Amino acid sequence: MKFGKEFGAQIVPEWKEAYMDYNYLKALLKTVQRFKQKDTPHEPPRSLKRKLTLYRTFSGLIQRQPHNSISPTEQDVESQAIMVNSVRQDGSESYQTTFLMTAEEGGEYELVFFRRLDDEFNKVDKFYRSKVEEVMKEAAMLNKQMEALIAFRIKVEKPTEWINSSAIKEDSSHHALSDNSRENKDDTIQLNNQKFQTEESKNITSTKPAPLEVLDHVQLNSTLETPRSTIRSVLNYSTPPEQEFSSKNLKKVEGQLKQAFIEFYRKLRLLKNYSFLNTLAFSKIMKKYDKITSRRAAKAYMSMVDNSYLGSSEEVTRLMERVEKTFIKHFSNSNRNNGLNLLQPKPKRARHGITFSVGFYAGCTAALVIALCLIIDARKIMNRPGSTKYMETMFPLYSLFGFIVLHMLMYAANIYFWRRYRVNHSFIFGFKEGSELKYLDVLLLAFVLAIMALASVLANLDMEMDPKTKPYKLFTELVPLILVLVVIAILSCPFNILYRSSRLFFLTCLFHCICAPLYKVTFSDFFLADQLTSQVQALRSLEFYICYYVWGDFKYRRNTCYSNSIFKTFSFIVAAIPYLCRFLQCLRRLLEEKDAKQGYNAVKYFLTLAAVCIRTAYSLNKAISWKLLAWVFSLSAAIFSTYWDLAIDWGLLQRNSKNRWLRDKLILTQKNVYFAAMVVNIILRFAWLQTVLGIRFSFLHREAMISIIASLEIIRRGMWNFFRVENEHLNNVGKYRAFNSVPLPFNYDEAESEDE
Repeated sequence: MKFGKEFGAQIVPEWKEAYMDYNYLKALLKTVQRFKQKDTPHEPPRSLKRKLTLYRTFSGLIQRQPHNSISPTEQDVESQAIMVNSVRQDGSESYQTTFLMTAEEGGEYELVFFRRLDDEFNKVDKFYRSKVEEVMKEAAMLNKQMEALIAFRIKVEKPTEWINSSAIKEDSSHHALSDNSRENKDDTIQLNNQKFQTEESKNITSTKPAPLEVLDHVQLNSTLETPRSTIRSVLNYSTPPEQEFSSKNLKKVEGQLKQAFIEFYRKLRLLKNYSFLNTLAFSKIMKKYDKITSRRAAKAYMSMVDNSYLGSSEEVTRLMERVEKTFIKHFSNSNRNNGLNLLQPKPKRARHGITFSVGFYAGCTAALVIALCLIIDARKIMNRPGSTKYMETMFPLYSLFGFIVLHMLMYAANIYFWRRYRVNHSFIFGFKEGSELKYLDVLLLAFVLAIMALASVLANLDMEMDPKTKPYKLFTELVPLILVLVVIAILSCPFNILYRSSRLFFLTCLFHCICAPLYKVTFSDFFLADQLTSQVQALRSLEFYICYYVWGDFKYRRNTCYSNSIFKTFSFIVAAIPYLCRFLQCLRRLLEEKDAKQGYNAVKYFLTLAAVCIRTAYSLNKAISWKLLAWVFSLSAAIFSTYWDLAIDWGLLQRNSKNRWLRDKLILTQKNVYFAAMVVNIILRFAWLQTVLGIRFSFLHREAMISIIASLEIIRRGMWNFFRVENEHLNNVGKYRAFNSVPLPFNYDEAESEDE
């Protein structure tokens, strides 16, 4: 693999603009190379060169230097092509290269190259300095947090030492601490830059307060992460800060700090890799320059790079060593292997077994679909007297699995394209590093579910048509219910099997959506709520399951669900739940972020909620008044939602952008894809017209038509997902946001600590 591709594959996507633009500098060198080749005279054939060298084969055993020859050092100075100097501008250090061969023909091309090279290096060096300053400040903060944690541990696990230290504090003597407490005191990490050296650490130790005294200046942070705390904050019910020294709080504090250290170490790893990759890129581009121009400028330029802050700074390496030592001792019980495995999770290797399984189950799914079509056609099932009853009862039960499988296939396609175009969806969704599902994993789950559903349909039809299985009609009707219960059992299984972390993450986000607005809204929460708005028909199928198997006479395939007033009422409620959750999430974000956009977004979901409910009312009562209301609200919601999709969620329709009607930054190189996606989104947004206009096809049953419209909405949502996450990724790139912010457990009273 060429270095340019390898370089692009290893960069942090959110920092892409801060890396050296290797391809641009390489293009400038190609311009220099074309000029050199144009003015270079024709060289003799290589065969003649080889023959000439034969006469000199034995003449190099003893080299004879002429009397008037120049020493190697003097020769290097005379043949030097560049000089690199450091210049201070606006209080910051930058580097400028002076090209000494501008008088030569074509020297202006090389001069442009070095100017751009300096710009790139100064950009990289400045960015690296700023990030190192950030991690040093964060290190000082983590240092204080560790001091508080150690004191917390002593108080909880060794209460006798707390009593002894309190007595010692009254005598104002810090040297009478027990050996264990002193050992814990010395374990505090000195992460800030002034505390790396051992002698300085010893001097500072004598002036710092005893570890247990730290608890006098800290409070446990309280967050609005539970419904109870949210309700209390809304009611302005203030409670004294929680300061209970219990094992439960200690475990909570350790978990928060452990996650903070893991995220901090990941940041250090990326910074170290950033320094290494850019230094290597400058070395590669200078070697390429020397090769093209036959000069010896790489040595001088790389000497400057090695002596710069980017090449010579060791703060990150030292911090990594300190973090490793502290993490291993305090969070992995001094087990180095376990500690490093947590700090440096190894990426999962692609298993050939999953690839084979996906292909195998995909083939089985295709075979079952073909078999189902052939059985329906051969046995003329759709022409039988009971076909209408089957479509009204069994088809809604099985269509649930079709909606889920289609959504999973779209999500798998999204993951594939996000990875292909380096959209950091794992960071955006907040997945734990190394635990996110790959697209093959999602495809495997989708095809397994499809096989189970198709096999159930075939078994149901076969048992119904076979005279030998007629007495088992009860079991025939229970097949879809058994399948639903199996899926729910697997999804909620507490054991560490079948992607447990992903299932737990999904259930947590689902619970947050249901409990909106009692939880702080994250991207994964409102993203899932948006997915649920496209699965309204699947939720209605679940409602039909409850009605059919609880209140219906499923033994004889009879039910009164569609004429039941309770079922009709719940048809409104089930359709409204996803939009109501999304509406409440927008209100929560409006109150927290004070962003007017969230208010407009809430209006959008309120209009959509009203449109869905009114269309449901029209489907139950064909009155002209309901039809007019359905037209007004549906048109308003569709136009508003379409504009919001394109302009806000996708960031498109920017008139003054350099990519007209798109946005300045695009991940896809083919601009036509964006325009095609906008057109398709608009068309699918108005698929509800079928409900109001009453479009019917003679060869399609009403339930089949509803399923097709619902499937089109799922496809539209799958397409929306890609561009929505792409826009979020580009926003993170613009802000260089590549790390999750982890809440710290302790809050220091800075004023009180300064008085002390």
